[in-house]
Amino acid sequence: MEYCFKAANSGLTGIAVRGKDSCCVVTQKKVPDRLMEPSSMTHLFQLTKKVGVCVTGTMADCKAMVQRARYEAGNWTYDNGYECPVGVLAKRMADLAQVNTQTASMRPLACIGLFIGVDEETGPQVFKVDCAGHYLPFFAAAAGPKEQEAMNFLEKRVEGMREFSSDQVIRTAITCLGHVLGSDFRGSEIEVAVVESKEGRFKVFTEEEIERHLNAIADDADA
Repeated sequence: MEYCFKAANSGLTGIAVRGKDSCCVVTQKKVPDRLMEPSSMTHLFQLTKKVGVCVTGTMADCKAMVQRARYEAGNWTYDNGYECPVGVLAKRMADLAQVNTQTASMRPLACIGLFIGVDEETGPQVFKVDCAGHYLPFFAAAAGPKEQEAMNFLEKRVEGMREFSSDQVIRTAITCLGHVLGSDFRGSEIEVAVVESKEGRFKVFTEEEIERHLNAIADDADA
């Protein structure tokens, strides 16, 4: 398991933040080869209409996790007649990850998932599911190489987080990522996705929308 965690934490840093009526996830975007199509490189995946995940770790394992999560969510909807809640889906994926730790012939997946979604009963939710099958709800969470630095940054702001508006949630997550990486970035260098209560959909931002928030953060810093 230690090797698995080491591999999972060698990917990109991802940050999820939850506010009053929305939750957001932000991660780096790196295209490893100039010959690759940039739009094909993503760590953000929609699982259902209202639930999405940011994955970090070995990309092949991440894709396997996403595929299984979509299958489980679809199965739940078919059996129960309504959309699978984010907490139920995160728990199911954690249970499956834990099974992989029990048998010598099975390899745990080297990936960590930050699940975000809006629950009809409990509102915005952020769950972190790791290789060993830990399944924990968070106000804000981080995964990847800079996880500890990001958690330290977020802990200082946790008191007001429950009342954050959608824009505050997005800008806090972007600011946190910029702080731990120690650099300013352009809209093409990060990925942002959000789920809002009023829209109730997992939405991945375009470069223009990300730039708008980056400019707002810069303006606030200058003020």
